[in-house]
Amino acid sequence: MGLNLANKTSITRIILIPFFIAYIVYSRLDVALIIFVLAIISDGVDGFIARTFKQKTELGTILDPIADKLLLLSAYICLSMVKSIPPDLRLPPYVPIIIISRDAIIVLGSVVILLVKGDVKIAPSAIGKITTFFQMITIVSILVRFKGSFVLWNLAVLLTVISGIDYIIKGSRTLNENHSVEEG
Repeated sequence: MGLNLANKTSITRIILIPFFIAYIVYSRLDVALIIFVLAIISDGVDGFIARTFKQKTELGTILDPIADKLLLLSAYICLSMVKSIPPDLRLPPYVPIIIISRDAIIVLGSVVILLVKGDVKIAPSAIGKITTFFQMITIVSILVRFKGSFVLWNLAVLLTVISGIDYIIKGSRTLNENHSVEEG
């Protein structure tokens, strides 16, 4: 069986990432903005397609979050390192460091849960979804050259820390529940 439309949409989002990066590197923030917005829209579209047309697949549950993370992490790294970004809009290094660290902690925690329990269900929390929204809005604000972007990126960082702590607490509970069952 071939790829369904929802999975093709996620793959398209991944394919857009190098173009997005290139347009940032070559100071075409206007084109990078268009690509980023198309990617955000495609994220909603692939989820809608998967739910509405019953196209949810194991591949899709992997592709969708990978596409999201690759896009966001690429954006945060580029917007902190590319020298053609105006200094007042260039992200300070702590921003991508915190965002990448949170995602790395979530992935490592998921691996630990998988190794201990043999299965892991990653359900995005409300604070995680709000965090992703503010991370995306921060990127858009920089690409449109919004002078108050620093407020948004600091809010995104704060939410990233809070959601990271939330995921750590939930992961710890999951591991402790498993541990208690084995001992009891």
